[in-house]
Amino acid sequence: MAAPGLEERGLFAQGVQAVLSGWAALQLAVAQGFGGPQGPEKAAWLAGALQDFFAQNAELQEEEVEEFLAEVMDNEFDTAVEDGSLQQVSRELVTLFAQASRGDVAGVREALGALARRGPALCAALAAAHPAPTPATPGRGEEEEEEEESSKEEAEEEAMECGTPPPPPDGWTLVRRRRR
Repeated sequence: MAAPGLEERGLFAQGVQAVLSGWAALQLAVAQGFGGPQGPEKAAWLAGALQDFFAQNAELQEEEVEEFLAEVMDNEFDTAVEDGSLQQVSRELVTLFAQASRGDVAGVREALGALARRGPALCAALAAAHPAPTPATPGRGEEEEEEEESSKEEAEEEAMECGTPPPPPDGWTLVRRRRR
């Protein structure tokens, strides 16, 4: 396979970013702090590492990419991904790279569009994944309560950025009008 040109490499880089942004396992690991306070930086590093991995290894197979991703998730995010998404992400990356290498700009752009449409569903899942707040218990310090309130506010901000309403307060049910 011929090395992709500048435009194709740029599209592949966008594709890698889109695939990783839409990968729930990675995004949850970052959001929940599994990678430590440097989680977002590690996720950004992974995008570059994947681009280098593809550029330096001709004819990568899905299994090789899957092993690479599993190792990174385990080592950097202390996360074992067992939901089948490693295979899906690997397949998407190999397909994007093959399209970029062939110069199939239209195919890569089409894949980018499909990946972008997945974004709102992931945002909703991330907003729902925040742990439920615990009721105030005697003996808890002000610092713990402030941290809890801060994380609750962050979850609401994330939900609003994704275009989804924040979770309802404890004891309340969110009711939405059906669309006709």
